[in-house]
Amino acid sequence: MTLGAERLVVITGGPGSGKTTLIDHLRETGHAHSPEAGRGIIRDQAAIAGPALPWTDPALFAELMLCWELRSYRTAASGTAPVFFDRGIPDIVGYLRLEGLPVPAHLDTAARTFRYRRRVFVAPPWPEIYRQDGERRQSYAEAERTYESMVAAYTDYGYEPVHLPFAPVAERARFVTGLIR
Repeated sequence: MTLGAERLVVITGGPGSGKTTLIDHLRETGHAHSPEAGRGIIRDQAAIAGPALPWTDPALFAELMLCWELRSYRTAASGTAPVFFDRGIPDIVGYLRLEGLPVPAHLDTAARTFRYRRRVFVAPPWPEIYRQDGERRQSYAEAERTYESMVAAYTDYGYEPVHLPFAPVAERARFVTGLIR
Protein backbone atom coordinates (compact mmCIF):
# COMPACT_ATOMS: atom_id res chain seq x y z
CA MET A 1 0.00 0.00 0.00
CA THR A 2 1.30 3.42 -0.88
CA LEU A 3 1.90 5.99 1.81
CA GLY A 4 -1.26 8.04 2.14
CA ALA A 5 -3.61 5.34 0.84
CA GLU A 6 -5.06 5.08 4.36
CA ARG A 7 -6.59 8.52 3.77
CA LEU A 8 -8.47 7.31 0.68
CA VAL A 9 -11.70 5.79 1.99
CA VAL A 10 -14.07 3.95 -0.35
CA ILE A 11 -17.78 3.58 0.18
CA THR A 12 -19.24 1.01 -2.21
CA GLY A 13 -22.18 -1.34 -2.60
CA GLY A 14 -25.13 -1.79 -4.89
CA PRO A 15 -27.15 1.06 -6.35
CA GLY A 16 -29.77 2.67 -4.15
CA SER A 17 -28.23 1.59 -0.85
CA GLY A 18 -27.48 5.06 0.51
CA LYS A 19 -23.83 5.47 -0.56
CA THR A 20 -24.21 8.86 -2.21
CA THR A 21 -26.46 10.13 0.57
CA LEU A 22 -23.73 9.21 3.04
CA ILE A 23 -20.99 10.82 0.90
CA ASP A 24 -23.12 13.99 0.60
CA HIS A 25 -23.60 14.06 4.38
CA LEU A 26 -19.86 13.67 4.96
CA ARG A 27 -19.19 16.48 2.45
CA GLU A 28 -21.72 18.73 4.19
CA THR A 29 -19.92 18.13 7.50
CA GLY A 30 -16.60 19.27 6.04
CA HIS A 31 -15.02 16.09 4.70
CA ALA A 32 -13.38 15.89 1.29
CA HIS A 33 -15.08 13.62 -1.20
CA SER A 34 -14.86 12.20 -4.70
CA PRO A 35 -18.18 11.83 -6.53
CA GLU A 36 -19.35 8.67 -8.24
CA ALA A 37 -18.01 8.24 -11.78
CA GLY A 38 -21.00 6.29 -13.11
CA ARG A 39 -23.69 8.91 -12.57
CA GLY A 40 -21.45 11.71 -13.82
CA ILE A 41 -20.62 9.81 -16.99
CA ILE A 42 -24.26 8.90 -17.59
CA ARG A 43 -25.28 12.57 -17.24
CA ASP A 44 -22.49 13.75 -19.55
CA GLN A 45 -23.05 11.07 -22.18
CA ALA A 46 -26.82 11.62 -22.15
CA ALA A 47 -26.30 15.37 -22.58
CA ILE A 48 -24.19 14.89 -25.71
CA ALA A 49 -25.92 11.76 -27.06
CA GLY A 50 -22.66 9.92 -26.47
CA PRO A 51 -22.18 6.16 -26.87
CA ALA A 52 -20.62 5.41 -23.45
CA LEU A 53 -23.78 4.51 -21.56
CA PRO A 54 -24.08 1.28 -19.56
CA TRP A 55 -27.12 0.17 -21.57
CA THR A 56 -25.45 1.01 -24.91
CA ASP A 57 -21.75 0.14 -24.60
CA PRO A 58 -20.81 -1.23 -21.15
CA ALA A 59 -17.12 -1.69 -22.05
CA LEU A 60 -16.75 1.92 -23.20
CA PHE A 61 -18.67 3.06 -20.11
CA ALA A 62 -16.15 1.11 -17.97
CA GLU A 63 -13.20 2.79 -19.76
CA LEU A 64 -14.61 6.24 -19.02
CA MET A 65 -15.18 5.24 -15.39
CA LEU A 66 -11.54 4.13 -15.18
CA CYS A 67 -10.35 7.49 -16.55
CA TRP A 68 -12.58 9.32 -14.06
CA GLU A 69 -11.41 7.20 -11.11
CA LEU A 70 -7.71 7.54 -11.97
CA ARG A 71 -8.05 11.32 -12.14
CA SER A 72 -10.01 11.37 -8.86
CA TYR A 73 -7.39 9.18 -7.22
CA ARG A 74 -4.49 11.40 -8.29
CA THR A 75 -6.32 14.53 -7.18
CA ALA A 76 -7.12 13.04 -3.76
CA ALA A 77 -3.65 11.55 -3.29
CA SER A 78 -2.08 14.99 -3.50
CA GLY A 79 -3.83 16.15 -0.31
CA THR A 80 -3.37 15.34 3.36
CA ALA A 81 -6.92 14.96 4.71
CA PRO A 82 -9.13 11.87 4.42
CA VAL A 83 -11.13 11.69 1.17
CA PHE A 84 -14.34 9.69 0.87
CA PHE A 85 -14.78 8.04 -2.52
CA ASP A 86 -18.21 7.19 -3.87
CA ARG A 87 -16.88 3.93 -5.36
CA GLY A 88 -13.32 3.17 -6.48
CA ILE A 89 -11.35 1.40 -9.20
CA PRO A 90 -12.27 -2.15 -8.05
CA ASP A 91 -15.94 -1.20 -8.58
CA ILE A 92 -15.22 -1.14 -12.32
CA VAL A 93 -13.92 -4.71 -12.11
CA GLY A 94 -17.09 -5.70 -10.26
CA TYR A 95 -19.21 -3.95 -12.89
CA LEU A 96 -17.54 -5.75 -15.80
CA ARG A 97 -17.85 -9.11 -14.04
CA LEU A 98 -21.51 -8.43 -13.39
CA GLU A 99 -21.99 -7.65 -17.09
CA GLY A 100 -20.20 -10.89 -18.04
CA LEU A 101 -17.43 -8.93 -19.76
CA PRO A 102 -13.68 -9.58 -19.51
CA VAL A 103 -11.58 -7.43 -17.20
CA PRO A 104 -8.82 -5.89 -19.35
CA ALA A 105 -5.25 -6.31 -18.10
CA HIS A 106 -4.81 -2.55 -17.73
CA LEU A 107 -7.84 -2.34 -15.43
CA ASP A 108 -6.54 -5.21 -13.30
CA THR A 109 -3.19 -3.40 -13.10
CA ALA A 110 -4.92 -0.18 -12.07
CA ALA A 111 -6.87 -1.98 -9.31
CA ARG A 112 -3.66 -3.53 -7.99
CA THR A 113 -1.60 -0.32 -8.26
CA PHE A 114 -3.89 2.47 -7.09
CA ARG A 115 -4.76 1.40 -3.56
CA TYR A 116 -7.25 2.76 -1.04
CA ARG A 117 -7.62 2.25 2.68
CA ARG A 118 -7.72 -1.51 3.35
CA ARG A 119 -11.10 -1.31 5.09
CA VAL A 120 -13.74 -0.55 2.47
CA PHE A 121 -17.21 0.45 3.63
CA VAL A 122 -20.02 -1.44 1.90
CA ALA A 123 -23.63 -0.34 1.85
CA PRO A 124 -25.76 -3.51 1.75
CA PRO A 125 -28.99 -3.69 -0.26
CA TRP A 126 -31.75 -1.85 1.55
CA PRO A 127 -35.20 -2.38 0.00
CA GLU A 128 -36.85 0.34 2.09
CA ILE A 129 -34.76 3.09 0.50
CA TYR A 130 -34.14 1.62 -2.98
CA ARG A 131 -35.58 3.71 -5.85
CA GLN A 132 -35.10 3.62 -9.60
CA ASP A 133 -34.64 6.82 -11.60
CA GLY A 134 -33.48 7.93 -15.05
CA GLU A 135 -29.87 7.06 -14.27
CA ARG A 136 -30.52 4.07 -11.99
CA ARG A 137 -32.42 1.65 -14.17
CA GLN A 138 -31.45 -1.55 -12.33
CA SER A 139 -34.12 -3.62 -10.62
CA TYR A 140 -33.73 -4.33 -6.93
CA ALA A 141 -32.56 -7.86 -7.80
CA GLU A 142 -29.85 -6.35 -10.02
CA ALA A 143 -28.89 -4.04 -7.16
CA GLU A 144 -28.41 -7.10 -4.94
CA ARG A 145 -26.22 -8.78 -7.57
CA THR A 146 -24.21 -5.57 -7.92
CA TYR A 147 -23.61 -5.50 -4.18
CA GLU A 148 -22.38 -9.11 -4.26
CA SER A 149 -20.11 -8.36 -7.21
CA MET A 150 -18.59 -5.33 -5.46
CA VAL A 151 -17.89 -7.26 -2.26
CA ALA A 152 -16.24 -10.03 -4.31
CA ALA A 153 -14.12 -7.59 -6.35
CA TYR A 154 -12.81 -5.73 -3.29
CA THR A 155 -12.15 -8.99 -1.45
CA ASP A 156 -10.26 -10.36 -4.46
CA TYR A 157 -8.01 -7.28 -4.40
CA GLY A 158 -7.19 -7.74 -0.72
CA TYR A 159 -9.58 -5.26 0.86
CA GLU A 160 -11.60 -5.88 4.02
CA PRO A 161 -15.31 -5.13 3.48
CA VAL A 162 -16.99 -3.44 6.45
CA HIS A 163 -20.77 -3.40 6.12
CA LEU A 164 -22.59 -0.19 6.95
CA PRO A 165 -25.47 -0.48 9.41
CA PHE A 166 -29.06 -0.02 8.32
CA ALA A 167 -29.35 3.32 10.09
CA PRO A 168 -30.06 7.01 9.49
CA VAL A 169 -27.35 8.82 7.53
CA ALA A 170 -25.90 10.67 10.55
CA GLU A 171 -25.46 7.36 12.38
CA ARG A 172 -23.82 5.81 9.33
CA ALA A 173 -21.46 8.79 9.13
CA ARG A 174 -20.50 8.40 12.81
CA PHE A 175 -19.88 4.69 12.20
CA VAL A 176 -17.54 5.42 9.28
CA THR A 177 -15.65 8.32 10.83
CA GLY A 178 -15.27 6.38 14.08
CA LEU A 179 -13.53 3.55 12.25
CA ILE A 180 -11.10 5.70 10.26
CA ARG A 181 -9.54 7.54 13.22
